[in-house]
Amino acid sequence: MDHLDFILGEPMRIYTIGYGGRNIEEFIGALRKCGVTMIIDVRRFPRSRDPSFSGEQLKRVLGENGIKYVFLGETLGGFVKGGYEKYMETQSFREGIEKLLSVIREEVAALMCKERNVKYCHRRFISGYLESLGIEVIHV
Repeated sequence: MDHLDFILGEPMRIYTIGYGGRNIEEFIGALRKCGVTMIIDVRRFPRSRDPSFSGEQLKRVLGENGIKYVFLGETLGGFVKGGYEKYMETQSFREGIEKLLSVIREEVAALMCKERNVKYCHRRFISGYLESLGIEVIHV
């Protein structure tokens, strides 16, 4: 699939958000403020010390608040062998990006991981890649 198919036409945008240091109410409030309709969870392991942010519980709570949940941690998650920049050269990463692009074409989406500051999270690599495709990335 040619990435230009997604870029040509109306401009695309994606948000990124880290839940670290937020409670679930603050997290949902930040999403609502941006008009986010879907969370794309890019944690390799969708677990948290705060049960509100663990996969199934998070999916349920988001759903109750009108926000969809998609897990793409198997293809876009961090903690990969050899470092994330090397991982970005793999077929698995490309498959994750294709799924991500199809989602953001239909939804107001936010990439989610734990690290609140994107510069300490693998979301920075995904964001840079998306920006190289001409997609606007906004860090919440």
